[in-house]
Amino acid sequence: MPECPELHLAGRFINGACGALVFAGGVERSAVGRGPEVPFRSEAYGISAIARGKELRLTLSALDPAAGPPAQDLVFRFGMSGSFRLCPAAELPRHAHLRFLTRESPPRALCFVDPRRFGSWRLGDAWQPDRGPCVVSEYQAFRENVLKNLEDRAFDKPICEVLLNQKYFNGIGNYLRAEILYRLKIPPFEKARTVLEALKEQEQERRKKDPSLTLSKKVKLRQENPDLLELCHTVPMEVITAEKQLLDPEHPDNYSAFKSWLQCYLVPGMSSLRDRSGRTIWFQGEAGPMAPKGQRPRKTPRKKSPELKAEPEAPSPERRRAGTNPPRLEEKEVKEEQEGQADRPRKGRAHGRRTVTAAPASPEEPQSVRRSRRTSAGRGRGAAPAV
Repeated sequence: MPECPELHLAGRFINGACGALVFAGGVERSAVGRGPEVPFRSEAYGISAIARGKELRLTLSALDPAAGPPAQDLVFRFGMSGSFRLCPAAELPRHAHLRFLTRESPPRALCFVDPRRFGSWRLGDAWQPDRGPCVVSEYQAFRENVLKNLEDRAFDKPICEVLLNQKYFNGIGNYLRAEILYRLKIPPFEKARTVLEALKEQEQERRKKDPSLTLSKKVKLRQENPDLLELCHTVPMEVITAEKQLLDPEHPDNYSAFKSWLQCYLVPGMSSLRDRSGRTIWFQGEAGPMAPKGQRPRKTPRKKSPELKAEPEAPSPERRRAGTNPPRLEEKEVKEEQEGQADRPRKGRAHGRRTVTAAPASPEEPQSVRRSRRTSAGRGRGAAPAV
């Protein structure tokens, strides 16, 4: 599922690829897109983007404000598989649910592509009101919002579940929470308030010990010993600012560099459990005191060493999935949720294939009997007499 790095990279891609382009006409919408028609039409307009947490806002602005329509804003949520692509208008990708056409000849189209159709858009410039400050672009406000609200009942839950609460951790998703907790060696099912109150106390003690610390020294200390809230900012920034691009908006199916960056999420040898919402959390070591009862941590299988192979063998489906064409990470999350449903008792007809039992072989008949049967069958069908 796209998280704040993917949204910020999408915004950067749109601003870079479309900054010098002129768009024209109306906005095309597919019949099955999860969003309203866009009532904007102009003979010449530009597109800009800005991301905040798990939302991205597009602004359509006429190049001649005096003669054109007023600017139109749209706020997108990417759902499980949303992305933006720029392509020739004659070669639109499948599931292009919203399309902005350029004025050049032949025209190109900036498309909002969403195969799973969990993504959506709405008109206007307002961010979703129940989302807190962005962990990337509004770090200080995000930090203050968490530390001043620790009495909220939301922090009675395990830290791995609270990290997905967009009211406080806007932009954090499944892979980011696993990477953040792994780096700090925090058990995922430790109570959130316990973890964050300790952080608040450490910050107060640090100020008392040396109130004269300059800003540069404070930044250096935080870089050397980052806390959980700081990693909520710096870990996404690693993905966004990596020298070797980890997530390519123009090639969203290419995850090889990103998989090499991951230290915990889906990594062989890590343990995993499902939280109360059915999402899988990967971790190493103890699960924590609030771990769900009745579950045993599952180990992500390690790849077999090539030296152990006695002879070449065809790659298994699991190995193919981990190879050059890995599945999209959001597809794995959907599968996890489906598996969570599968653990519940089912009603009705049993699922799965029925066992097919081979029919017993009939005993061998004498040749004379077989001949007489063929002759009788031919007469019964009205066979022509010999001439």
